Amino acid sequence: MKKTLLLAPLLFAACAAPPPVDLSRQAAAEIRTADSAMSAQATRDGFRKTLLLYADADVVKYEADMLPIIGKQALEAYYGKSESDTKAISWRPFKAEASTSGDLGYTLGYWKFAGADTTLHGSYYTIWKKQSDGSWKFVSDGGNATPEPPEN
Repeated sequence: MKKTLLLAPLLFAACAAPPPVDLSRQAAAEIRTADSAMSAQATRDGFRKTLLLYADADVVKYEADMLPIIGKQALEAYYGKSESDTKAISWRPFKAEASTSGDLGYTLGYWKFAGADTTLHGSYYTIWKKQSDGSWKFVSDGGNATPEPPEN
């Protein structure tokens, strides 16, 4: 009986799963890259088109003075109303973090709209989800207007 009691902890330890691998640093770098690539594409191809390309099917988009837009179809309907697609908006993340499992994370950053007669600034958050093909899509996004942010 004593031998069984002494061996039991060893047996349980041998059967225990190995500690999880921390994928957060790699995922945070991938998310930052995806966020920056999305901005570059928006200035090249247009904000609306790029936003829809990077949106997850279950996206929740927050816009000022309105209820959230829930789902990619609703996002397409909302942004599909406009014929124009601005290329005057850009953004840059200043922070990216991800879960230990490496499948979910967020970016925080600053945006800038440089129109013909006006320049606007703001901050944003974007929550990212890793897709089955390894790409990143955003599942939630929102922001607000701010004074011009510091350069960093």
